[in-house]
Amino acid sequence: MLARPASPAGAPRAAPPDAPADAPGPAGSVGPVVSVRSVPDAVVGHERAVRWVWADTASWYPRLLQDGTRVERCLDLRLTHRILRTSAATAGSALARDVPGPFDLAAAAAVPGPVRPDGRQDTLFDADEPDEHGAAGGSDDAAPGVDACERELAAQDAAVTGSTAPHRLRLLLVGESAGALAAAEMQHTGLPWDVATHDAVLTDLLGPRPPRGERPALMADLAARLRTALDAPLLNPDSLPDVLRALRRQGLPVTSTRSWELREVDHPAIAPLLAYKKLSRLHSANGWTWLDQWVPDGRFRPEYVVGGVVTGRWGSSGGGAQQIPRLLRSAVRADPGWRLVVADAAQLEPRVLAGLAHDERMAAAGAGKDLYAGIVESGVVPERALAKVGMLGALYGGTTGASASVLPRLLQAYPRATGLVEEAARAGERGEVVSTLLGRSSPRPDAAWAQAQADALDPEANEGAQSRARARTRAWGRFTRNFVVQGTAAEWALCWIAELRRSLWAMGVDDDAPGLVRPPFQGRPHLVYFLHDELVVHCPARHAGAVADAVVDAATTAGRRLFGDFPIEFPLSVGTAATYDAAKESAELRQGPAGRV
Repeated sequence: MLARPASPAGAPRAAPPDAPADAPGPAGSVGPVVSVRSVPDAVVGHERAVRWVWADTASWYPRLLQDGTRVERCLDLRLTHRILRTSAATAGSALARDVPGPFDLAAAAAVPGPVRPDGRQDTLFDADEPDEHGAAGGSDDAAPGVDACERELAAQDAAVTGSTAPHRLRLLLVGESAGALAAAEMQHTGLPWDVATHDAVLTDLLGPRPPRGERPALMADLAARLRTALDAPLLNPDSLPDVLRALRRQGLPVTSTRSWELREVDHPAIAPLLAYKKLSRLHSANGWTWLDQWVPDGRFRPEYVVGGVVTGRWGSSGGGAQQIPRLLRSAVRADPGWRLVVADAAQLEPRVLAGLAHDERMAAAGAGKDLYAGIVESGVVPERALAKVGMLGALYGGTTGASASVLPRLLQAYPRATGLVEEAARAGERGEVVSTLLGRSSPRPDAAWAQAQADALDPEANEGAQSRARARTRAWGRFTRNFVVQGTAAEWALCWIAELRRSLWAMGVDDDAPGLVRPPFQGRPHLVYFLHDELVVHCPARHAGAVADAVVDAATTAGRRLFGDFPIEFPLSVGTAATYDAAKESAELRQGPAGRV
């Protein structure tokens, strides 16, 4: 583990206006970097006075949390390497031009799947000394050691210092690293989950829990009805090809088993088939097997992947953290004497777009109100639904239907905002890189894209080749169009999490409400869930009001971190209750004072 003093001699250090006060600068500006293994513990001093630097938060922080130790701040070299390696702002750096090394391998291993256009202590990092389990370098024999971390840190400092946007990049690196700490803490504490309530929901919808390998009673009944209706006694309703063939044998002109297509068909098999599909999804995704595996102790601990999506959004490598099914929201239940504070940002991506483009008219439409309703009040479109579909079309490249009919009005009303995404789309169509506000850059198109363009330029290319090239061009343009907005929204969310995480810890311990929470968060408000633009805080009941205020204040601060004095507001839908569903139902729109950091 490396320790970097937060500021020389503990003195405050000036920060750029668009970076948090604890943003990391070049190594020389913040004092020397030391290895914990090489100095007495006393040298480390108060934990808040240092920023820990390590190879990978996900590999090392959980063991500290298990020992009851919380880290205030860190620099996650794996995550920050991935950003700096591909950012257009650091393209000329030695780090960006160097051959792949250990941090490239670590970064690649942590990202699930290919890029698609849709989208403890002294021996930590010591690869030469065994850890407490006898494995060199901790959990991975190939993990970068202290020397590699020191070299990587120096390379990253040089890349940021010599970049075209050092202040913004530093804020991004701080946010990404803070997000990694928060993700590890949320997995450590877990989302409180009532197993009895979950079981009751499953029993009500599926019937009693069946023996392993058998279908629940209600699913078995629907399967029997479906076989009878299709005159297929051996039909396996879980096999989509089998079902499709059975439907066609009945003379039904179906091309898939998608629900929207099946609803257009008049046949006795359709109702049981649709019902079976719905129950099957619940049983396979969140049934009793899921409950046994992911909530063994009354806590759901999903495996977050920070920056798991190319835009910077988080992913999940297990547990299905990407959503909490509506049917099971009542199972998310706070400990006795505790509450859940649930908050999600209202129209986050359109507001981020307004801030990116400094489109004052669009920002004014969302001032103190629902943005889509504000667009209607401005006379741009006659109803909220059209405002929403039109804005989504601008963000995602909708060119047909209602979106296409509304888009010209938005282009005229908000030329700066719509112009920004249009230019990002054109850049993508040309095969260029686009970047978020803080400097995360999109990948270049893949080899298939390039080959399609080359084929279309061949003098003997037919219309099919040209059509394929146009389709790939437009698809990549839609990707880059949304990349700049979705990626910047992810940056706002990172700042939101970082600010809130710090505020919650500062509230201290409520000795009267330890709950069932693991140390070091016993008696403390703490984050337990995050998804794109929504988060959940678990807190002692007496602190629920203060936590709700802190959530709102953190959102306001995040907006100012990114957009300075530009008057864009980020209201939240905030609710407080003992269960997740009740908190969602009671949520009200709230926002902090505009312009205050």
